[in-house]
Order: sequence, then C-alpha cells, then structure tokens
Amino acid sequence: MSGPNGEPHVAVGGAGGNEDEDEDGDSFGEEEYAAINSMLDQINSCLDHLEEKNDYLHACLKELLESNRQTRLEYQQQSEQQNMEADVQGSQPPV
Repeated sequence: MSGPNGEPHVAVGGAGGNEDEDEDGDSFGEEEYAAINSMLDQINSCLDHLEEKNDYLHACLKELLESNRQTRLEYQQQSEQQNMEADVQGSQPPV
C-alpha cells in the first residue's frame, strides 16, 4: 500500500471504521508501520552516505588548505631571499 511517490497510503479516520484501528484511534496497521520503518531505514542509509561524503570532502579541504599554506610560506621565503640578495647587490659599489 503506497502512494504515487512511494509513501505509504495513510487512511484518514472516518465514519466507515477501520479494522486495524485500536482503542486510541490509531489507524496504522502492520503494513503501514513496516513501510514507514523501511523508509526510515532508507533515509538513515542516505544520511550515513552523506556523512561519509562530508567527512571525505572535509579531509580533502584540510589537505588542500595545508598544501596552500605550505606553498605560500615557500613563496614568502623565496621572495624574502630574493629581496635580501637584491639589497646586497645594490649596496656593493660598482667595479
């Protein structure tokens, strides 16, 4: 018993009565509970998969960030070294 989008068909309580209905007015039967449980399992599985992808992306981004930091530090060191060499060459008198 499922609707057009795969949702379980839930009968709204009415005057016709429902043999699955208990004293509290609960109109869900075993099939409906099984369908809801199955959907919750699928949702849980999807959420687990998304969490794994998120963890993987987070790790990749941390690695990229660390790589960029290292590259920036190396570039700064090279730039400082070139500036120091240029200062040394500029301070020597021409021969």
